[in-house]
Amino acid sequence: MPRSHPIEHLQDILNESLKLPKETEWVEFKRNNANPVDIGQRISSLSNSAALLSRTKAWMIWGIDNETHEIVGTGFDPGSAKVGNEELENWLLRNLNPRINFLFYRLGINGNQVVMMEIWPAVRQPTQFQGVDYIRIGSYTKKLKDFPFKERDLWRMLDQIPFEDGIAAEAVDAENILRLLDYSSYFDLLKLPLPEHNGGILDALEKEEFIARANGGKKWNILNLGAILFAKNLNDFRTLRRKAVRIIQYKGDSRLETSHEKEGAKGYAIGFEGLIDYIAALLPKIEVIDKAFRKDVPMFPLFSIRELVANAVIHQDFHAAGTSPVIELFSTRMEITNPGYPLVKVDRFLDSPPTSRNETLAAFMRRIGLCEERGSGIDKVVFQSESFQLPAPLFEVVEDRHTRVTLFSQRIWKDMDKNDRIRACYLHACLKYVSREYMTNATLRERFGIETGNSAIVSRVIADSIAAKRILCYDDSAGPRGRKYIPWWARNEQN
Repeated sequence: MPRSHPIEHLQDILNESLKLPKETEWVEFKRNNANPVDIGQRISSLSNSAALLSRTKAWMIWGIDNETHEIVGTGFDPGSAKVGNEELENWLLRNLNPRINFLFYRLGINGNQVVMMEIWPAVRQPTQFQGVDYIRIGSYTKKLKDFPFKERDLWRMLDQIPFEDGIAAEAVDAENILRLLDYSSYFDLLKLPLPEHNGGILDALEKEEFIARANGGKKWNILNLGAILFAKNLNDFRTLRRKAVRIIQYKGDSRLETSHEKEGAKGYAIGFEGLIDYIAALLPKIEVIDKAFRKDVPMFPLFSIRELVANAVIHQDFHAAGTSPVIELFSTRMEITNPGYPLVKVDRFLDSPPTSRNETLAAFMRRIGLCEERGSGIDKVVFQSESFQLPAPLFEVVEDRHTRVTLFSQRIWKDMDKNDRIRACYLHACLKYVSREYMTNATLRERFGIETGNSAIVSRVIADSIAAKRILCYDDSAGPRGRKYIPWWARNEQN
């Protein structure tokens, strides 16, 4: 649950709302109306109207006379309210789609209780309640479909607002900007001299679009881009605290028993190296011989871990409520999961330039060297799995709303199942093709570390991969010894 506002800030918001001549599209006053359906419909309408009008939040306030704006107090108590046996807040959340954030606050004003509900604006799609979109028309709640011009304008607004441009903290003074953001790390990472005066620091942060002036005044809004990258503590930002990366280590290969669990707190740019170091320390070590010396190395290539964790952070769907990137360590595998359906099909990860929901975030992460240049990272992850003769990584969509990559520890040939071998064959063919080469029986034998005399078992893998429609023979007229193979999608490109 997002952290609450200080009482003083809530009182400022209340005072500003009371100065309004009448209810608006983003503020509604009530005395005691506690009807759950009415509240749900108003959450939808206020959320959509806030997005349409570029408001950072909308508010529903109980204990105010609608006509005079006098504070009269309310008997409505959201903490004890229920719908049947279900708590009101949970019932409202369950009936909203998407499940946007909202928070209740209780204030005592001159002996009167006032309840304020803070409502986040819609993101990426209109907020629905019980399957219906609502909108504010003046001070009235109406169905959005009855106002097609409003619906068109709302969709246009939702399509234009990337996550990075959203506001993580509003109306913050300069002193608190410097307290909340690790600005010195920004200059260190870009190898820039630290300005001598605070004004120079703020100018640099503004130029990067980490902060923006609040309504042209002396205060600042901290934008999501600045907070998610350089927050000293993500818990200081109510909408971002659930976006911290989680690391979970299990005993064995199931999720039955946890041995370590940690949740990051720092912004991604300043916490990334520490995150990778923490993962590396948890990984089991394997012994290898290098130039006649034995040494212990992590079970998985650190380059692959860095790239895949960076990808999970960069390509996540920040608008997915209550979820964040998760790294799970098992005894024989590592799973890296991020919220969001991939924008590129999983079987084209290797050959397609990545399409990111968060391109400004991705560009900055590349600038400071925390991930590879566009389109090269996954190629190198697959290459590393071949170099270390590990099973091929598995790319998949989980529950239609998460993207997961799994790295596997070393397995001997007989312990690989048919799917493991076909997946490795397909990715090897992809890797060769993007390098302007072709897969052959010989290159696949080398990939699996199989002797020349055992070419027949590799031929079986190639046949299985063709039957599974993962690869194609490049030239069917060539003899068995001269055959070359390409991934299934490459035939269309050549035509």
